[in-house]
Amino acid sequence: MRLVIARCSVDYTGRLNAHLPLATRLLVHKGDGSLLVHSDGGSYKPLNWMSPPCTLTVESPDADSAAAGVLEHWRVTHAKTGDALLVRIYEVLHDSSHELGIDPGLQKDGVEADLQRLLAEQVGLIGEGLSLVRREFPTAIGPVDLLLRDPAGGTIAVEVKRRGDIDGVEQLTRYLELLGRDPHLAPVTGVFAAQEIKPQAKVLAADRGIRCVTLDYEDMKGTESGAPRLF
Repeated sequence: MRLVIARCSVDYTGRLNAHLPLATRLLVHKGDGSLLVHSDGGSYKPLNWMSPPCTLTVESPDADSAAAGVLEHWRVTHAKTGDALLVRIYEVLHDSSHELGIDPGLQKDGVEADLQRLLAEQVGLIGEGLSLVRREFPTAIGPVDLLLRDPAGGTIAVEVKRRGDIDGVEQLTRYLELLGRDPHLAPVTGVFAAQEIKPQAKVLAADRGIRCVTLDYEDMKGTESGAPRLF
């Protein structure tokens, strides 16, 4: 990755035209060929950029640009669309290159798999006296996140989401219809468990006879005290 802080102007031509007048900016030329133009504001979002596949060529300025103080032109051209980004470099304040190696990728905390694992270990958050039958209980239309037994011998199918919406309720409804046909599992009730459940999903769940449980991920990890809120 090459990092250049320079006084520059930038022109984008192609499906749209855009111009950034002369100012001091950070130019990031990445190993995948992309170029990003950043200012000291705007958080993570670049002012302009060219995504791969693209190529960067460094050109000597023409007579008019040289007379205006331009040291070199950076021309970045997209291989498929032909869009072009022209950076006119007037002064270089910093120029460094760094080998970052292969990035292992973002490892998210609190994804659905984490919630499912923690809830399987804490089925008491769903109700008293419940026992875990299996995680990822297989069905012909996909696995049910958690299958539980209640003290009376009934079955509870639990669908776990980070953010619960109508699609999740519909998904659980399909599981319940299928599981309810199995005499070894019937009667089967449903629980829709999520960190956040949209109001429309709560209404639909209530109409389908599905109970909603709002999960506190931090509490489930043991970092805060509290209890699940039932709706």
